Amino acid sequence: MTRATSSRPPIWLAFWGLIPAALVLLPVGYVADRSWQAGWHEIVDEVFRARTFDLLVNTLTLAFSVTLGCVVLGLGAAWCTERCDLPWRHGWRRVAGLPLAVPAFVASYAWSSLGQVFEGMFGAILVLTVACLPLIYLPAAAALRGMDPSFEDVARTLGIGPWRSFWRITLPQALPALGGGALLVMSHMFAEFGALAFLRVNTFTTAIFDQYELQFDNASAAMLSGILILLCLPIVWAEMLLRDNLRLARTGPGSARRLPVRRLGWARWPIFLLFVAVSIVAFGVPLVTLLSWLLRGASAGMGVDTLLPAALGSLSLAVPGALLTTVLAVPLVLMSTRYRGWLPAFADRLPYVVHGLPGIVVALALVYLAIHYCGFIYQTTPLVLIAYVILFLPQAQSAVKASVALVPRELEYVARSLGRKPVAAFFAVTLPNIMPGIGSALSLVVLQLMRELTATLLLAPTGVVTLATEFWSYTNDRAYAAAAPFAVVLVLVSGLPVYFFTLKFSQVRDR
Repeated sequence: MTRATSSRPPIWLAFWGLIPAALVLLPVGYVADRSWQAGWHEIVDEVFRARTFDLLVNTLTLAFSVTLGCVVLGLGAAWCTERCDLPWRHGWRRVAGLPLAVPAFVASYAWSSLGQVFEGMFGAILVLTVACLPLIYLPAAAALRGMDPSFEDVARTLGIGPWRSFWRITLPQALPALGGGALLVMSHMFAEFGALAFLRVNTFTTAIFDQYELQFDNASAAMLSGILILLCLPIVWAEMLLRDNLRLARTGPGSARRLPVRRLGWARWPIFLLFVAVSIVAFGVPLVTLLSWLLRGASAGMGVDTLLPAALGSLSLAVPGALLTTVLAVPLVLMSTRYRGWLPAFADRLPYVVHGLPGIVVALALVYLAIHYCGFIYQTTPLVLIAYVILFLPQAQSAVKASVALVPRELEYVARSLGRKPVAAFFAVTLPNIMPGIGSALSLVVLQLMRELTATLLLAPTGVVTLATEFWSYTNDRAYAAAAPFAVVLVLVSGLPVYFFTLKFSQVRDR
């Protein structure tokens, strides 16, 4: 495994590694500048308004409720599929990741179109909990599957029962996976917009969007964004702390024997029915609702003529956006992985500060900067691509870092001893070895960008439409049947890679 050294990164690597960090600073600088221009009096008035307190309560209630629900259900589902005699448990391993195929705003559209009874905080918690459940289940299941069973064997020889063994031995080993997933869910809740707009729940994100629509680029939206940044900072700090202190223990390279399977007894079939109920809520009802809207009434054909342009528009932004994001992530990861010091650490961790910000904040920052300082770039594709880099750089970092960490630096040293310069040694030795991570980053970011809504909604050039923006446009007018084709294509685009990923995931664990 590659370890960081204390030497400074070369100038060429530092230059390219700091470009994405500089881009990420743009929304932070925008929020600070606009808030400073408003003055302390306006800041105090905005922060201590009753409406701001209500937004804070709603945002925290949603974030903590959804995170807690995902942790409880995700850990329970992982435990039942990995360690218990749950009926059809191998099939549930494949099904458990499928909620990722239904974008949260599409699921919310499906539920809200059934009636106002599903709107409000309760509906938002229900829909978003089942939508984000795989973010907890997948890492928790992987952690349970990868644990060394010898620790539990020792506990049984000491007379420790199953429940005490779970709380004292199994759960502590799964905490890094649970913690990382929980922090990811919470940051998603801070940034969520589309789903909450459909479900009529006011949080900081929806309030920022409303402020933008009521008064273009006003200071109030910037100050609300500043509060949201402050809420994100503890998440980022906890994520870095968890990542830096990650320690896993095994007694050996791994055990070939099967993990113990516990009997559920009388609870076997009730738990099975609970799995069925969660699956129905997560993707059963949304898919049936989408199909019913497709087949309903004369308006079902509305918008079909723009379906192909919207799909092409999504690809025209998602593919170059993913390429640019991944290309900028590679030097950043190389610098932070192989060199120590405050500069590599700052550049590596800064993107995670913005990770919890909604796309609307990043879009507002870029609109303001483009209008005031770079008018020629306003409403152009490069501005959209910059927004994509800022929003999705951490996901590319994570995928690339997994491959870079496995490539020894000594390989480059050998290439340089044979007369190759640093850049040539990178392209000859390192790049071929990290291509799997680059491929994973490209696939992951393309999938996310195909579904991106808020930044694209504000920044897309005139005449450019995407599946997400067309879907939003029709649902905003309550034309649910016309929006259904775009939602179905979004689900198909997301569902195929998610299904193959979960299929491969379950097959690997079944070996």
